[in-house]
Amino acid sequence: MKVDVARAYALAWKVAGRLPGVVLRALCDLAADVSWLRHGGGVRQLERNLARVRPELDARGLRRLSRAGMRSYMRYFGEAFALATMSEEQVDARVRAVGMENLRRFTDQGQAVILALGHTGNWDLAGAYSTRVIAPVTTVAERLEPEELFQEFVAFRESIGITIFPLTGGGDVFRGLVRAARGGAGLLPLLADRDLTAKGLEVDLFGHRARVAAGPAALSVTTGAPLVTTVIYYERLRGAQRRAAGSPWGIVIQFNKAIEMPADLPRADRVRALTQAWVDEFAAGVRQRPQDWHMLQKVFVEDLDPARYEATLAAQGSAP
Repeated sequence: MKVDVARAYALAWKVAGRLPGVVLRALCDLAADVSWLRHGGGVRQLERNLARVRPELDARGLRRLSRAGMRSYMRYFGEAFALATMSEEQVDARVRAVGMENLRRFTDQGQAVILALGHTGNWDLAGAYSTRVIAPVTTVAERLEPEELFQEFVAFRESIGITIFPLTGGGDVFRGLVRAARGGAGLLPLLADRDLTAKGLEVDLFGHRARVAAGPAALSVTTGAPLVTTVIYYERLRGAQRRAAGSPWGIVIQFNKAIEMPADLPRADRVRALTQAWVDEFAAGVRQRPQDWHMLQKVFVEDLDPARYEATLAAQGSAP
């Protein structure tokens, strides 16, 4: 039986917020455990990725970590589906921001800040909080298939106050981001731990070569806006905060200091240097909470199809 994915997601957004939290969390844990036990392609790729983060783990330890990773991943979906029905008080109780002063020094002066982040924790919850508490959030969304599913995601993110540019099919997305970065105080978080455009850069990630997006660094170099590495991870809530949140889980948003580049570094080298710099900081954060890195896709070069990767490099005018 073929599942209508768009309708399934639309139903989840309508139903999730009406379910008791304990029921929603149980359903998410069940979905995570079933997926983990089936050990399909996504879970196997997650384990390959996590093996680079924690190379000291044996097979049994890696399996335990991947189970925790799937539970974290499904927790994200459950929370995202229910987010539109959460009160501001619940959102605030679920979020702890660390290093907000690293943003305020710019936003208080009317400047935009570019955030380089990856698929960690709950970035939608982080966006709903940040756009209200810190500064308006503008970001890019991957165009999903079918189109109805993509529109559901866009409508959801706009409902929580986030401005969305589609990655493809919506005009010149980079030009739109440049305008946003030059338009005054705001946050531009860009999920960049996976290259979706075949125009990314090869970097060192956990001691292995990987492909990430060049967007955050390129936007920073083009506009002069500061680039801040951001890592999001889950934490357990207790006592009054747990009751206020309506959940045993909250997130921590870790805003690092703006990355500084040597003044004499040639402009042509800045995008690559900035990219490696935020990747290093991101990797340090992931090492602390590897189960919250929701990466079920290929990012490491050795996992890519060699012929297709050579073609990608050739199209970029690069050498293998």
